[in-house]
Amino acid sequence: MELLSSMPIARETDPETSHLAAEEVTTSGRRAVQQHAVLAAVMAHPGLTSRELAQAAGMDRYVAGRRLPELEAAKRVRKGEARECRVSKRLAVTWWPA
Repeated sequence: MELLSSMPIARETDPETSHLAAEEVTTSGRRAVQQHAVLAAVMAHPGLTSRELAQAAGMDRYVAGRRLPELEAAKRVRKGEARECRVSKRLAVTWWPA
């Protein structure tokens, strides 16, 4: 499966373990699978927050939270207006297909 965004996922200042984890999630193909799953969730449920998307798609909220900025950088999704998230009850941005 094709990686939709190859932006770095570990900062230069992160510990070596973060860089190793980033390399493993990318080379194993899990990152690409996650990107495609999150994009499919946004396409199926436009206008949801990351926590709502994760819940609707049955995925871990951290997967959605990490992959959405990558998809935004790849111009596959865009941020919408913030509103109260139905899951967290906090103000959160919404996500839309680009």
